[in-house]
Amino acid sequence: MKIITELDKLNIREKTAVAIGKFDGIHVGHKELLSKILEKKKEGLKATVFTFDPSPEEFFLGHPVTQLFTKEEKLKAFKDLGVDILVMFPLNDETAATDPEEFVRRILVDELNAGFIAAGSDVSFGDKGKGDSALLEKLEKELSYELCIIDKVKIDGEEVSSTRVRNAISDGDIALSKRLLGADYSISGIVEHGNHLGHTIGVPTVNILPPSMKLLPPYGVYSSTVRIGDSEFKGMTNIGRKPTVSDKEKVGVETYIYDFDSDVYGEYIEVVLHSFVRPEMKFESMEQLKLQIQQDIKNAVRSF
Repeated sequence: MKIITELDKLNIREKTAVAIGKFDGIHVGHKELLSKILEKKKEGLKATVFTFDPSPEEFFLGHPVTQLFTKEEKLKAFKDLGVDILVMFPLNDETAATDPEEFVRRILVDELNAGFIAAGSDVSFGDKGKGDSALLEKLEKELSYELCIIDKVKIDGEEVSSTRVRNAISDGDIALSKRLLGADYSISGIVEHGNHLGHTIGVPTVNILPPSMKLLPPYGVYSSTVRIGDSEFKGMTNIGRKPTVSDKEKVGVETYIYDFDSDVYGEYIEVVLHSFVRPEMKFESMEQLKLQIQQDIKNAVRSF
């Protein structure tokens, strides 16, 4: 997958099928949109995603916002779906003020060579977000591209949106977030050395430290699947600050992997959450913690 992050690299010679969107979390609505450009690969067009960096929300608010997908997770998701080109359009004071019609003519058609454009019915772009689906429709024949506008996908009578996914995860409703995303919610990262406490109590774990802006569900224990390379393993994951053994504020994702004893320090793993087991708790002694972890392991495995 080719990744473009600079304006002077936008000049694409191959004909493209472009999906425009924020793609802050790749939910079922986004996947419906992406399916339209992926279908065009059969006609020889390059499946191209056009999004913004930073996100419009983050840019206009002026501070970071929690992310459903980190940048690394988003790149992997697009690549796995079969996207050929990812444009992470640099959003700044100058580019945000681009005239909407110029945006379509120069950026989408002239520079991205769009022969097909897919967007949501609520798409907005250009100066003050004045560019919309009506403008794309107006210019369709003149600029010789095919346009596909996607209506909002609904689940349980409500529109699927990144905000709704965020709320489900923040509420700990893992089942609903799975339905909205069309996939289990996951947390990825490089395995780091922890305090090795797990080894001392017979429960070795792998640890990742997610970025501070990665949206996490309520602290506690979850049944999980761990993806390491092309392999998958059942696991039990604790998300939180480990109040029994640590006074640190750093939030960790610590996973016990069933029937696994390989050294994976320094490797990239993906922890896929399945169901909630119990909330984070502080225990009076290490022995109480050990007994609870052993019970958690039994409870988590029953959920598979």
